[in-house]
Amino acid sequence: MPTLVSHPDEVKVISRRFGMGAADIDKYLELDGYKAVQQAIAEGPEWIINTMKASGLRGRGGAGFPTGMKWSFVPKQSEKPKYVLVNGDESEPGTCKDHVIFLHDPHAVIEGTMIAGLAIGSKLGFIYLRGEYRYLLKIVEKAVADAYARGFLGKNIFGTGVDFDIVTQTGAGAYEVGEESALMESLEGKRGVPRIKPPFPAVVGLYGGPTVINNAETIANAPHILLMGGEAYAKLGTERNGGTRLFGISGHVERPGVYELPMGYSLRKAIYDVAGGIKDGKKLKAVVPGGASCPVLTADEIDVGLDFDQMAKAGTMLGSGGIVVLDETVSIVEFALRTISFYQHESCGWCIPCREGTDWIKKTLTRVHAGGGTKKDIDNVQYLADNMMGRTFCPLGDAAAMPTLGFVKKFRKEFEDYIEGKKAGTPIITVQELVGAGH
Repeated sequence: MPTLVSHPDEVKVISRRFGMGAADIDKYLELDGYKAVQQAIAEGPEWIINTMKASGLRGRGGAGFPTGMKWSFVPKQSEKPKYVLVNGDESEPGTCKDHVIFLHDPHAVIEGTMIAGLAIGSKLGFIYLRGEYRYLLKIVEKAVADAYARGFLGKNIFGTGVDFDIVTQTGAGAYEVGEESALMESLEGKRGVPRIKPPFPAVVGLYGGPTVINNAETIANAPHILLMGGEAYAKLGTERNGGTRLFGISGHVERPGVYELPMGYSLRKAIYDVAGGIKDGKKLKAVVPGGASCPVLTADEIDVGLDFDQMAKAGTMLGSGGIVVLDETVSIVEFALRTISFYQHESCGWCIPCREGTDWIKKTLTRVHAGGGTKKDIDNVQYLADNMMGRTFCPLGDAAAMPTLGFVKKFRKEFEDYIEGKKAGTPIITVQELVGAGH
C-alpha cells in the first residue's frame, strides 16, 4: 500500500479516513460510516438536493458542473428506471486522486452512490473502474459484498422499505470511455464511442433511462457534506467553488503525492510549500495545473488560486486535479509530443477532426523534434489544433488541442530552436511506455 503523505495546510474532509483501515466495514462504521445515507432516507430527496446545492460542490472529474444542480435536472417522474453511474475511469495523465479513494475509503463511494440514488429516485447504481484498476476492483467488490451482508444494500435497506443495488464494472483500458456518454455505451456492452447530445443523460441516459453520472471523488464527497451541512462545506472553499479537493502533485517536486487542499488554495504554495519545491534545487519552468488536457502555465503564471473560476481567468483549467510540475531541464517540444502521442493513441476515431488532427499534429511535432521541421510547421500545428476545437462529439478533441496550443503559444522559441538546429531531438518514449508509466 502506498505511503500516505500529508501537510499542515491540508483540510481533511474526503481524506479524513485515509490510512485508518476504513476499507473494512466495521472500521468505516466506527468512523461515522453509513450515517449520512440513513439521514438522507429520513429527510428525503428535496433535502438532499438542497444540501448539495448549498455545498457549492462542483464536479471533480474536470467539467466542474454544480452537483446539486445536476441531480435536480433528473425528471421526478419517469416511465423508465433511473440510474446512478459513478465514473471511476481515471485515465487522465497526471491524475491519481480517485485511486486513493477506492484504495482507502471504498465505502464512501458506495454510500455516496446510494445518496445520489435517493436524491433522484433511483434503485440501481453502477461503479465503473478503469481497466487498469483491476486490483482496486477486488477492494470495491469486497466493500459492496460487505454492505449487502449487513443489509445496507439490496431489499429493504436499513429496514426502511427502500431498495438499492450496486453493480461494479471495469473497462478495458480505453481513455475515451471516461467521457460520460462513451462510458454508458461501454457499460451497455457496446463500443465506447460518444453519443450526440442532446438528449442529455439526465433525461435519456443508461439503457435509455434518466441517469446521473458523477466522478468518484464527487460522489464520495456526498456523505461528508450531508453530515457536516452544505453551508459548512461551502465555507471551506471560495465563492462558487465550495469545499476541498484532492490534488495529485507530481513531476519535479520534492514531495509528490495526493493532498487535500481547500478550493482556491494558491498554486504557488501547493508547489513550493505543500510539495516541497522543485527537486534538487532546480528552477521551475512550467506547470500543467489539472491533468494533461489543461493548457500549460509558465513559471510566471503560478500566482493563481486552485479553483475553477480563477483557473479559467488564467487561461487554463482545474481539470481533474493533476498538477504536473516541470523543471528547467524539460524540453517542451518533447513534452508536447508525448502529450499529443497519448491523445492520438487514445482517440476513438469517431470524429474526423480528432482522428486526423491528432495524427497530423503528432507527425508534425515528430518532424520538428527530430530537427527536420520548418517554421511553417509551428503555424500548421496551431492551425490544426484551432480547427479541432469545438468540432467533435466529445471533449477529447479539445483535450488534445488545448495543451498543444498552450505549448506552441507560450514556448514558441523552443520549437524554433529545434527547427534551427540549436537543439537535437532524441527519440521519445513509446506510447506504450507512456500509457504504462504516465498515470
